[in-house]
Amino acid sequence: MVGAKLKGNMKNQTAQNSNKPVHSLRHGVISASIWRQDTEKGPMYNVTFQRSYKEGDEWKNSTSFGRNNLLLLSLMAMRAFEWIAGQPKGGQRRA
Repeated sequence: MVGAKLKGNMKNQTAQNSNKPVHSLRHGVISASIWRQDTEKGPMYNVTFQRSYKEGDEWKNSTSFGRNNLLLLSLMAMRAFEWIAGQPKGGQRRA
């Protein structure tokens, strides 16, 4: 029952977010996508991180990071934090 409830909530979040991040950051092979969800208490932001890699001729993405990616991942987290902190509290969007 809980799993069904969580899936329903995720579908609602996706519909509200129109399935596009409000802001994206990239440095080398690491990228961060910032997602906005409007709530009764104001906007809430979540961040997802990806690592791009090439397998043969095809580019792929992973959410797994090795030791050599961690410093860059922390930099991207800091930049995402700064972007979110710079957003107005009243719910107005700023690019």
